[in-house]
Amino acid sequence: MITAAALAALATACAVGSWRFTTARWTSRAPRVAIILWQSLGVAWGLATTGAMLAYAVQPYGVGVMPGLIAFADGRPPRDAWDPLHVLAMTAGLTALAVLVVVLLTAGVQALRARRRHRMLLALISRDDPGVPGVRVLDHPGAAAYCVPGLRSQVVVSEGALKLLSQDEMTAVLAHEAAHVRERHDLVLLPFAALRRALPWSKVVCEAQAQVELLVEMAADDRARRYCSPRRLATALLRFGTAGAMPTPHGMLGVQAQNVMARVDRLIKPGPELSTGLRYGILTLSVTLVTSAPFLWFIQL
Repeated sequence: MITAAALAALATACAVGSWRFTTARWTSRAPRVAIILWQSLGVAWGLATTGAMLAYAVQPYGVGVMPGLIAFADGRPPRDAWDPLHVLAMTAGLTALAVLVVVLLTAGVQALRARRRHRMLLALISRDDPGVPGVRVLDHPGAAAYCVPGLRSQVVVSEGALKLLSQDEMTAVLAHEAAHVRERHDLVLLPFAALRRALPWSKVVCEAQAQVELLVEMAADDRARRYCSPRRLATALLRFGTAGAMPTPHGMLGVQAQNVMARVDRLIKPGPELSTGLRYGILTLSVTLVTSAPFLWFIQL
């Protein structure tokens, strides 16, 4: 019972922490640190929620969650008699865990298929341009710039974007898209999109996904401004916003019209960086969250 209570307390703390985190104001000062904390909260919440139910379910075995599940799978009789609540907890815990795993795998497979289809389409309708080497160009008057992530990643821009942006602005946009590819932001977003599918009614999950989507854009902005002028990237974002950027294809990462002003203000008037002590404190909290739930799965309190 103590293990189940500890896991339930951890799940509650992660849920409350996520709700409070949606209104945090420091995240734009350290987007990568904020992304790590969001990931830690999500992993810890999922493992703690399912673990609390399973810990109660295997209580008759008198062991931890994983040893209890192994004993249950092997058909070994429990030390104490089962009762209907233990059976219900086992059913609910295994179902919740299966749903989370299946939804994550389904989202990943669908993203891979969408990218494969899009690469095939790009091979037919896009072209190379000596003005932007290594980039695929679409003959479309609308403004678009996005990347196709993966092992065979590609950066794509439209003819409309080439006409809309100056050379320096295009360099800044391409640096931003290259940052998405290099840091594999598609993998960062995938679990949150999957969790949104599993819990479409949850306002906190919706807010978390929106927050992480903005944070990965800010993280890409930070890497891009190492290679270009922040002001050029800001003006490029404004041009996309006012011109009405084309929607980014499903499963890709691209320039979005949402939250443009927040990113522009951050590029032009960057705030003070998060203090080193606070950064390490948040990272320590993240590591603690990620390790606590698995630890509680293997011990009996």
